[in-house]
Amino acid sequence: MPQQAPRLIEVLADHDSRYKMQGLISKPSITVTANERVHLRITAIRAKNRNRDGSIHGFSLLRPKDHKPVPGWELLLKPGIQEFDLTAPEEPGEYLIVCTVICSEAHDGMNMKFVVEPEIKILQESAVEK
Repeated sequence: MPQQAPRLIEVLADHDSRYKMQGLISKPSITVTANERVHLRITAIRAKNRNRDGSIHGFSLLRPKDHKPVPGWELLLKPGIQEFDLTAPEEPGEYLIVCTVICSEAHDGMNMKFVVEPEIKILQESAVEK
């Protein structure tokens, strides 16, 4: 089966220290399937503070069980649009995206839900015929 192109997901890391998505104003969230390939396009707008390296926001995916970062999902955002090709975690659950740059006094509220749904395995006919 041919590999599908990654799904585009667009996020705004805004100047008010909030993640935003079009159509999801108050409670933005991302829902993916386990192991789904995604193309993340993040537009970062400067808040009050920045890191020494010029990062103005962070985008880190935390595991549900221990709130440790998911490898490869620890992103530092500089002003403007940045794009990342990533693969969703294989373990289903409700993850949390947090900002890892102290961007303003409202930094602690800069988070959003990231839901990983189980993969649906399609049985091949030969397996069913047994």
